[in-house]
Amino acid sequence: MAPPLSHQVAEQVEKARQLYHRLVIVAGPPRSGKTSALRDLHDEHGWPLVNVNLALSEKLLELTAKQRALRVARIVDDIVQDQAGDTVLLDNIEMLFHPDLKQDPLRLLQSLSRNRTIVATWRGAQLGSSLTYATPDHPEFRRFEEPQALIVSSGDVPGSSGATSAQEHSA
Repeated sequence: MAPPLSHQVAEQVEKARQLYHRLVIVAGPPRSGKTSALRDLHDEHGWPLVNVNLALSEKLLELTAKQRALRVARIVDDIVQDQAGDTVLLDNIEMLFHPDLKQDPLRLLQSLSRNRTIVATWRGAQLGSSLTYATPDHPEFRRFEEPQALIVSSGDVPGSSGATSAQEHSA
């Protein structure tokens, strides 16, 4: 029997500390245990847990659409910088994929992970050497080739590589 998802993620966090991009992505479909795993890690290790959709929406509320697209990366960086510790857990990152914000969510997460370890939930799957977000019929569907992150798969995702795999390349 495989260890609990939170333990798999904690193992990858330790490995990520040695990498250029200290990014661990917990990929899986909705309701596959990603949020529960992050809550367990928060409880076990005291790592701060941030609901990105909530924190970001509060900061974007008073900005125009153009200002939102221009400032979102800096706002997310500020949200992460406000957290104590060397490891930050990011849950509910779906807003980063909204077309109006014109972001590359993976690149944004990689940027955040240069100075501290970032663990982010991700509604998608690892398929071979690529990471997908959403399903192909979804308007926010994205495919990222060689994501330069450690990936832990949660739930049963057809075609995914299963438990964990590391894909990190120097920049």
